[in-house]
Amino acid sequence: MPLLFRIFRNWTLPIAIVMGCSLYFLFSEVESLAPAAMFFGPVFDVLFPFSVFLTLFASFCMVDFHKMVPSRWNVWLLLVQIGMIAVLVGIILIFDLSGDSRIVCESVLTCAIGPCATASPVVTGKLGGNVNRMTLFLLVSSLVCALLIPLVFPLLERSAETSFLGAFLHILHRLAAVLVLPLFLGWVVRHYVHPLYEWVLRHRSLPFYLWAFSLTITSGITVRNIVQSGSSVSVLIYIALSSLALCLLLFAIGWSIGNRTGYRIECGQGMGQKNTAMAIWISSVYLNPVASLGPGCYVLWQNIVNSFELWQMREKN
Repeated sequence: MPLLFRIFRNWTLPIAIVMGCSLYFLFSEVESLAPAAMFFGPVFDVLFPFSVFLTLFASFCMVDFHKMVPSRWNVWLLLVQIGMIAVLVGIILIFDLSGDSRIVCESVLTCAIGPCATASPVVTGKLGGNVNRMTLFLLVSSLVCALLIPLVFPLLERSAETSFLGAFLHILHRLAAVLVLPLFLGWVVRHYVHPLYEWVLRHRSLPFYLWAFSLTITSGITVRNIVQSGSSVSVLIYIALSSLALCLLLFAIGWSIGNRTGYRIECGQGMGQKNTAMAIWISSVYLNPVASLGPGCYVLWQNIVNSFELWQMREKN
């Protein structure tokens, strides 16, 4: 196997992060590339949701719907998430936080309240976990998130005038487009389009590499948002460090619950890997837009943790 291909296969996620960050600085700092940046910007805006859709579709083709049964660890993860959200909201309200401290705390809250990441079944499968159970938790987590957000954020921002039902349906609509449609198409392909289903089975790593492509775009967008935020360096450092601490804490809690229930991989992914795109949208709609830098940094941290887990798996094997 060629050396470069072996390096790319073993370190796909870190390479995707570095490529995304490097491409942003390349196109933003090299003046002669400005026309290319203007052209590719809208192209990537279209490619990103399309690549996420294809990632989920390819992953859901391999899901056995008869094995999507609820587990005890589903309840534990959701209870921990709700408890953490209650603590963060309590801190903001009781201490009446304002200014930079409030922004940092809200950035952590948006990461904590976000649903399980759409890529969690992909990474779970790559790590050797149960994709069927992970897919079910992904759907449950997204539904719980759609219920929590309209309840929580009006407490923090009194100007949020959207009704609970309106906000719930709006969030559900966004999630359905990303989750339900590829899930349905995956079920159709698995049962009725056998040639395509068999092709996907022969290329089991396809969802992972599609996700790596999405991560490249996400990393570039994250760096762009940080550079263009206009926030002070100290606030950016606090947000980055707090999101890192939360990421490590959530993964540690997930692994701990998984060790007790027998689903370490699934619990780690379900607790620690967040739908940062949804979290960024949440903070932009309901909170100070600067708070969106929290989930923007979180996407980098969670994929570094995923890379470490994949490295551990290769060393073990």
